[in-house]
Amino acid sequence: MDLTEPVAAGWQLITAALVAIALIVVLITLVKMHPFLALILGGLTVGILAGQNVSDVLVSFTTGFGTTAAGVGALIALGAMFAKLLADSGGADQIVDTIVGRASGRLLPWAMALVGAIIGLPMFFEIGLVLLMPVIYLVARRARVSLITVGIPALAGLSAMHGFVPPHPGPVIAIQNLDANLGVTLGLGIVVAIPTIIVAGPLFGVLAGRWVVVEPPTTWEREDREDIRRPSFGITLATVLLPVVLMLGKAILDIVIDDPENNVQQVGDVIGNPFIALLIAVLVAMLTFGVGTGMDRARISTSVSEALPPIAGILLIVSAGGGFKQVLVDTGIGTLLADWAKGANVSVLLLAWVLAVLIRLATGSATVATITASSLMVGLVQGLPTGEVSLVVLAVGAGSLFFSHVNDAGFWLVKEYFGMTVGQTVKSWSLMETVLSVTGLLAVLLLGVFV
Repeated sequence: MDLTEPVAAGWQLITAALVAIALIVVLITLVKMHPFLALILGGLTVGILAGQNVSDVLVSFTTGFGTTAAGVGALIALGAMFAKLLADSGGADQIVDTIVGRASGRLLPWAMALVGAIIGLPMFFEIGLVLLMPVIYLVARRARVSLITVGIPALAGLSAMHGFVPPHPGPVIAIQNLDANLGVTLGLGIVVAIPTIIVAGPLFGVLAGRWVVVEPPTTWEREDREDIRRPSFGITLATVLLPVVLMLGKAILDIVIDDPENNVQQVGDVIGNPFIALLIAVLVAMLTFGVGTGMDRARISTSVSEALPPIAGILLIVSAGGGFKQVLVDTGIGTLLADWAKGANVSVLLLAWVLAVLIRLATGSATVATITASSLMVGLVQGLPTGEVSLVVLAVGAGSLFFSHVNDAGFWLVKEYFGMTVGQTVKSWSLMETVLSVTGLLAVLLLGVFV
């Protein structure tokens, strides 16, 4: 992707970008406007203030919107279908019960972190949280510990997957914006996520559990559905990991064989393509989580269909973010920022993280932070090796998780489910997100030494 020459003077472009970002922040936080509309208005504002013709701005925005919807929308939809089948079949419960059932005492927080990470691979954060809350209540009650001690590790696992690992919307949109290799980013994302989850989960969870003591409720129990058989733990885990293995396999074959004419690599490129890998995973899940558990065709169809309406808002936000990004690119703001960063000798990874942190703090949305920060970084990744571009994606992901507070819907979701005050939520959940973000950045910087 070639860099676009700036369409106006530097001060005008910077002013346009700052005003647009400020407008998005105000519309989302104060006016309470939906991020989809805020991003549309922000994109139009950038182009108009940069001096572009309104028709050209509209062309840029709609082009970016369509490209993003085509590239990212299908992945998010397939991921949602897969997650719904996993939940409806009892496969998620099977993972939880198998791992937690074999842990006791001091190992429980570690088991909960592992459960959060595995469940977080295919599921959006909010869905995973709702699914895991009854388990967190039950485990805390049986172990006679604070809800925070076992809850924070599970939340760390869920949140890290949401920020670092495709096919979650944040990493996928950053990969698309920066033209990063998905397989390489997926592999490096898992490498970054492991130490990050350990530090922000079990280790921080012990401290947070002492600061914030919350007794688990005694009235919440999980409902076991007798009309379906749960898939076995082995089948469930193999199905969950299938798309990950296919995408990682493609990345490994591209590195090891590195011959586009090789038949093995060609096959790997097809089945390891994110769209095909997730499509295969959904079809396999319809067998393992559907037919294999006793669901009939109508019930499988219903489960898949019900996965789509809840993600409509996410698809629109991500696509509008793609339009906003394209306007930034076409005005040449990315080129200007790239020249400035190179001249100032600023670390690309650190700059990506700081930009995402600032937008996350202002808007409360990890997805908006990822979209905006990655859009501003487009010009800075030109010519960088594949591994470094993937690390920029992960630095943005780490920054997008920083200090969730009162303008973040996730903050209130955690507060209500855990029955905490605002102060307790800040001392546990908000600090955990900060530890997750900073540890993630340190892991990315460390990897940057070797990649």
